[in-house]
Amino acid sequence: MSLILTIFALVLFAELISWIGHSVLLDLAWGVCCRILYSASITRQRKLKAELLTTKKELLQTSAQDQFAKWAKLRRSVDKRLAELEKLNSELALQKTAFSVKFNSLVWILTTGLQFVIGWWYRRSAVFYLPPGWFGPLTWWLALPFAPKGSVSVGVWQLACRRVIKVGERTAKAFIMDPGANEEKSGSGGSPTTSDTGKAS
Repeated sequence: MSLILTIFALVLFAELISWIGHSVLLDLAWGVCCRILYSASITRQRKLKAELLTTKKELLQTSAQDQFAKWAKLRRSVDKRLAELEKLNSELALQKTAFSVKFNSLVWILTTGLQFVIGWWYRRSAVFYLPPGWFGPLTWWLALPFAPKGSVSVGVWQLACRRVIKVGERTAKAFIMDPGANEEKSGSGGSPTTSDTGKAS
């Protein structure tokens, strides 16, 4: 893949992650990880919650005065399951924290980190050359910081790609949020008003 497409793909990938949101991606990745690595713990957690609800319901229906032995047994069962559930929740919370650190580090490497590396590695390379005289005095700025004169540098191309993608994002959002705006404008121009109808009559 050429340098021009590689940089565009990296910038687009970073913007896609930004659009979707780190928290959404983290939750999706954690859900997949739980099904693969921690399925036993998740199953045990659900089972404990169900058992705890059932036992609590039975405890509320048992009189502490008339059925003290049964009530005490149910109470001990609730306390035991509650302690086990809290311990399991703490373990899963720690595992999720460790996973989120690794996940965020991976996302940073695949987005910002790779862009930094490519920008540094190809800092003296030209992404492409401009036709002579097209931009006049601005030609030197497009080659900053170290690209050959008359070319577009990696850093400038990254900025241009990001700008174009953000403009496209705003345009798409405006179209999605208000898809009928253009239809209303086009429809209002062609439909006769009440006053026009009256005058015609």
